Amino acid sequence: MSYRELARATHPAFFPIGFLARLPYAMTPLGTLLLLHHATGSYAFAGAAAAAQSLAIGAGGVIVGRLADRTSIRQLGVYLAVANAVALAGLLAATFADRPTLFAAAVLVGATQPQVGPLIRVHWSHVTRSRPEKATLITTALSYEAAADEASFIAGPAVVGLLAAAWAPVPAGAPLTACIVLLLAAAAPVALLYTAAPERAPSRSMPAPLPRAGLAAMCAAMAIMGAIFGAVQVGVTAYATAANNPSAAGMLYAALGAGSAIAGIAYAWIPSRVALRTRYRLFALGLLVAMILLPAGGTRLPLAAVVLIAGIAIAPYMITIYAMTEQLAPTRVATTMTIVCAAGPVGTAAGQSLAGLLVEQSGHWAPLMLPPVLAAAALVLAMTIRTMSADRSSFPGDADTT
Repeated sequence: MSYRELARATHPAFFPIGFLARLPYAMTPLGTLLLLHHATGSYAFAGAAAAAQSLAIGAGGVIVGRLADRTSIRQLGVYLAVANAVALAGLLAATFADRPTLFAAAVLVGATQPQVGPLIRVHWSHVTRSRPEKATLITTALSYEAAADEASFIAGPAVVGLLAAAWAPVPAGAPLTACIVLLLAAAAPVALLYTAAPERAPSRSMPAPLPRAGLAAMCAAMAIMGAIFGAVQVGVTAYATAANNPSAAGMLYAALGAGSAIAGIAYAWIPSRVALRTRYRLFALGLLVAMILLPAGGTRLPLAAVVLIAGIAIAPYMITIYAMTEQLAPTRVATTMTIVCAAGPVGTAAGQSLAGLLVEQSGHWAPLMLPPVLAAAALVLAMTIRTMSADRSSFPGDADTT
């Protein structure tokens, strides 16, 4: 399935507007850190508030998913984009208030996050649901989304840095002001292009139950991936700081996103006869092999090259998780997709915290020892998922993708 066919499946404006719409998600964490440190002078407070914001994003994602299966994702997307813009304006205004108010405002920004990435994936699930080429088209769509996510995580922090440097009067507030503009000019409009769920006959019965074992497994897989992100973030920052070049941390972490974006684009050309469960296990193994290289970065191997290679293993693993999640409960795809996506920032917060402790206790090299351990856990999960329930039908990826 080519990307040309994917482009024909939705509105032409969906791709450029959709990319701009996801930039606030990539810009807000760093923008929040800069603003709170500027307002309080405390990195500890800024870091704690940013971590709470990440947890609020995860909690909000679960609520958004449940709402998306019960109401129009178009209306929901617009309401959330506007609410998040208002919350960001409130955070900017709260810089003149006390710390508890600032903290609460930062959490509210996370709770109202419009969940553009998960809802766009729900859009693609709705687009492809009735198409005969559904299996290959959804794979292509998820491949594109992974590449777009990684590109946004490269561009977002760079935009934050440029705005903070260029807008001299209020440098700390510039990135979040730009987020407000993007939310209203891109996130709200792209929500109007979301494809609604197929019409279902009215029913008084309860919604289909969620496959708890399969959903828990996918959440665990995504949380592990989030923890790897968090550990690498702290690891490259500690390495760059120890080398007296802290500004290099952003470029080093961008290499992770670059490698992942390249692999995400290439994922669409994997033969459809390779079943999702097979892909899941192979890419979990690939993730472990790639992460084992990280501790050698900066000593025996250039860290930038090692991080780039590690990034190549990330997108295929994540795309497969999303594809398996999409199959979990076809009538409740918004709930399952947002719950699994919510596990990512929760894992990131945990990975950042643990990696930070390792830096303090063992030095700047220690955080990069964590990703191989996490990747090993991901491989164990991938190899044992079949044995976690007697009901194999509740697990995604058992069938071939054809």
